[in-house]
Amino acid sequence: MMRGADGYFYVTMTDLHIFAKEIGYRDTEWERPAAQYDWGNNKGLVLMKSKDLLHWTHTRVNMDRQFPELNIGCAWAPELIYDQQLRKMMIYFTMRSGKGKTKLYYSYLNKDFTRPETKPKILFEYPDTTRQILDADITRLPDGRYCMMYVAQENPSGIKMAFSQYINKGYQYQPDQVDFESRSCEAPHVYQLIGKNEWILMYDIFGIKPHNFGFARTTDFKTFTHLGRFNEGIMKTDNFTSPKHGAVVQLTDTEMERLGQYYKGR
Repeated sequence: MMRGADGYFYVTMTDLHIFAKEIGYRDTEWERPAAQYDWGNNKGLVLMKSKDLLHWTHTRVNMDRQFPELNIGCAWAPELIYDQQLRKMMIYFTMRSGKGKTKLYYSYLNKDFTRPETKPKILFEYPDTTRQILDADITRLPDGRYCMMYVAQENPSGIKMAFSQYINKGYQYQPDQVDFESRSCEAPHVYQLIGKNEWILMYDIFGIKPHNFGFARTTDFKTFTHLGRFNEGIMKTDNFTSPKHGAVVQLTDTEMERLGQYYKGR
């Protein structure tokens, strides 16, 4: 989820249900045969837009139909960022061709926020081609550069950074992982603290049971201070348990009041 420069809220999601067969939503484990397309082989992304967080437009994008030449094996973990130079919303996501390795791609969305209008292109190439990369999250820094957090499926999977002067190319590999975990992590998300030159890195520690989120603080995207996990440090949960792939968006008091009234007693 993100707040756009136009005041609207934008959401993009993976159209993937890992437990759909168990719950009874479909008869097969995945949408397509795993022998041909591998694990989690969904091919759709979801786009949603709202002015008030209560009423939403909703579009399912069938990536395989729009781009059949790509032989899409999966489309996961989409994120959004506004390209100020092109004045377009950029969507970037994890994708693989057939049963190949997952890589990071980007495309630009149309002005109605209903479909990609450009063919997906590679966003970043990992130097070790035997490893999968996924779950990118891009932050525009005060000096104009872009920092991309992403997951490298090393042993264990962890959070790495790459920097670029450009939003959609030129990201430079850095070898160090920036999470503080000995078990596998994914789904990094970075948000800035209100009124401060401080950013919080949040990530999903899926390699532990029960899974939890980890947090780190930075002011320069060079050094990070460990903040611990949910309910094991300063970060606390309130009305949810077992979160997965989280995102943070800042709201005004008026927006919070409106949401509170709407969901009161529901």
